[in-house]
Amino acid sequence: MSKRILEVVDYNPQWPVLYQKEAELLLDILNKNISKIHHIGSTSVEHLAAKPIIDILVEVNDINLLDSYSDIMFHHGYKAKGENGIAGRRYFQKGDDNRTHHIHAFEVGNPRIVDHLAFRDYLKQHSNIAKKYGELKKQIVKVCNNDSDKYCRSKEAFITYHLIEALRV
Repeated sequence: MSKRILEVVDYNPQWPVLYQKEAELLLDILNKNISKIHHIGSTSVEHLAAKPIIDILVEVNDINLLDSYSDIMFHHGYKAKGENGIAGRRYFQKGDDNRTHHIHAFEVGNPRIVDHLAFRDYLKQHSNIAKKYGELKKQIVKVCNNDSDKYCRSKEAFITYHLIEALRV
């Protein structure tokens, strides 16, 4: 059985292109249930080092309706993971151990939407903070032994502090 290898790489200018291609696919699949779609996460911030996985935030009109799309999402390479630890979210992964995309879907008005967009925009506006974040992620990935939970926990304090700063604006 293969094991997922975590890596953090330098920014790739193809990431926005990969996002756009996947956004168009999602718009076709989910059509009328989508209110808005956003490129989030580190791959959405120019010059920021990141795990090479495109994170997409989808604002939907009815979160429960999204559950009925699991089969068609599977047909397009996505595995439905339910809420995956975050109440009110529907989460999909594409690529098994070699993940390429994560979908984070929330119903319109969910406060998590604001958090994701505020943190992304804060990093875009503060390149010095984004650079520190990229360096932190590169350090963490070297010592986390491919443990995704450890990787995420190790970034938590940084993210929480800067999310608070982002929401102050």
